[in-house]
Amino acid sequence: MNIKIISVGKLKEKYLIQGIQEYVKRLQAYAKIELIEVPDEKAPENLSDAQMRQVKEKEGERILSKIKEQEYVYALAIEGKNPTSEAFAKQINQLGIQGKSHLVFVIGGSLGLSEAVMKRSNTQISFGKMTYPHQLMRLILVEQIYRAFRINTGAPYHK
Repeated sequence: MNIKIISVGKLKEKYLIQGIQEYVKRLQAYAKIELIEVPDEKAPENLSDAQMRQVKEKEGERILSKIKEQEYVYALAIEGKNPTSEAFAKQINQLGIQGKSHLVFVIGGSLGLSEAVMKRSNTQISFGKMTYPHQLMRLILVEQIYRAFRINTGAPYHK
């Protein structure tokens, strides 16, 4: 399986980088992992709705340029489905069985994802109704992907 995680913005926090690197290392036994950062759009603090849409559209174009036609895309969005770890693992396993072995996970910037990215996604998932910093979300996501592979192989990690 090939997994690509596309996220907006540069990760600077050392502790998050170390955590992500640890899970990427663990995941290499199950899948090829590629982490892609696209630049965030610089914007002032107080934006109008039109300006917010413009920022998301520019970031969205950068994201979409990294996605290939045959890739199955998960958009992380608060309004997405909120699967259990087991259901998430089952879905990843089913995609592999169906021959969809190129998965892309997209984490937007602080304003979220553009309409174009949401339309391109095959599935929208949420990790709950709470808001997480998008930098922290990378670590949570990579851990959940690792957990999914461990569940699918019957390994004791999940317990």
